[in-house]
Amino acid sequence: MIGNLAGIGIMEKLYHGVPLEKTLSPWYSIDAMAIPYMRQLNEGPVNAQILRLSVPTMVGMLLQAVYDLVDMVWIGFISPAAIAAATLFSTLFWLVEVLNEIVGTSSVALISQSYGSGDLERTSRIAQQTLTFKFLVALVGAAFLAITLDPLLRFFTNDAQVVAYGMEYGLIRVVFLPLFFSSYSVNTIFRCTGDAKTPMRLLAGTALLNMIADPLFMFSTIPGTSIPGFGLGMRGAAIATVLSITVAFVVGFILLLKGKASVTIRISQLFRLEITIMAKLFTIGLPSGITLLLRNLSITIFLKMVALYGTGAIAVAGVAFRIYSFGMMPGWGLMMGSGIVIGHSLGSRDLDRARDAVRISTLDCLIFVGVIAVAILAFPNKLLALFMGGSSVPSEGTSLMYVVGIALFVGAAMSGMGAAFTGAGMNRPLLWASLFGQWGVLVPWALVVGLLIEVPIVWLWVALLGGDVAELWFRRHLYMKTNWISHRV
Repeated sequence: MIGNLAGIGIMEKLYHGVPLEKTLSPWYSIDAMAIPYMRQLNEGPVNAQILRLSVPTMVGMLLQAVYDLVDMVWIGFISPAAIAAATLFSTLFWLVEVLNEIVGTSSVALISQSYGSGDLERTSRIAQQTLTFKFLVALVGAAFLAITLDPLLRFFTNDAQVVAYGMEYGLIRVVFLPLFFSSYSVNTIFRCTGDAKTPMRLLAGTALLNMIADPLFMFSTIPGTSIPGFGLGMRGAAIATVLSITVAFVVGFILLLKGKASVTIRISQLFRLEITIMAKLFTIGLPSGITLLLRNLSITIFLKMVALYGTGAIAVAGVAFRIYSFGMMPGWGLMMGSGIVIGHSLGSRDLDRARDAVRISTLDCLIFVGVIAVAILAFPNKLLALFMGGSSVPSEGTSLMYVVGIALFVGAAMSGMGAAFTGAGMNRPLLWASLFGQWGVLVPWALVVGLLIEVPIVWLWVALLGGDVAELWFRRHLYMKTNWISHRV
């Protein structure tokens, strides 16, 4: 994200008559050429800066989410087993996504605070090390997933068709995992240094290319038309995805090399490892990575319980999860934008601005996400029917959509408060809150419903909402009790 001069630099303390150069954090030096630019970045109301940083990201993410939804629509034309396979692979994929989360969360705090302090040379070094480290950890994740994909799929289901579809789709995605991780970092570098529009365009291009390539690669004849395709089925869906991601990464990387961002990236520097920076890239985001890992493990257990109700239940859950992700995109975009605002503000010691950003971003999240939540609650069956390939909507799907609609309000509130911790580079509170909600409520609830008592699946769906409500309550408690406003990285 991040548009034009949307960023938050260092505020000159005019009321003290102190020059900007004297107001900087003692940990950093400032590039004098950056001072006028950073003054301009800090002008205007907090909410205007949050929206300037967030809206381009929200647009790009929503387009990406639209692709995910369209992708599921096309897969639904194959069969419910294909939907179930895509759902299971997505769950397994996010188990290795924790590696991306660790480095990515660290890089946002490091780049935004360093840039907010005015140290452009350090910002550039961090950006380069992020790209290198992200690629290396992705190789580890790809190797792990390639070896374990088949047995992990069989852990969930003995449906041979689901396993076959999952392998066809998943192995192609796994090979391109390093480029997938690296494309995230390219966008992060632009966003954290004040350019939201370039990542938006890259995400939009990825989504559009995906939506065009999907049916072309998947079907011999594109449904509803006489246009011929390659007929590759699930393999075609995977190829379309990795093709679009590769194109976006290459374009974004070239822009960085050509100096289109506020920091300079040099290929020669990508092969020089700086242990100090890499250690920070691992340690700062480690609590966030553990949070995501434990969350994904809880969802893995949850899906195993869903699988007890059959392949159709897995398919319904997969569609609902995609719809939930679409609904949360504005909240996640706002969390990213306000997190950068907070990071820049903390880097320049403007604590009141950081607090305002948390309060305002929470309200923004509730408004933007709430619009989508209301639509889901009003038209649950019509929305779900779009993804079932012409099949009728099962009753368990309707009940799950109601749960999704309510859960979006809860998720929106969590995103607003979560920006305080991500902007400060203080991620342990998010870990504790996730442990409380997912492992203290969701997992026990799901295990009791799935293994100990025989009840309708709606009780399993409610476990998702119960876990989120518990996590929100504990996150707010930690927000009020921890000293995040004084944290530095």
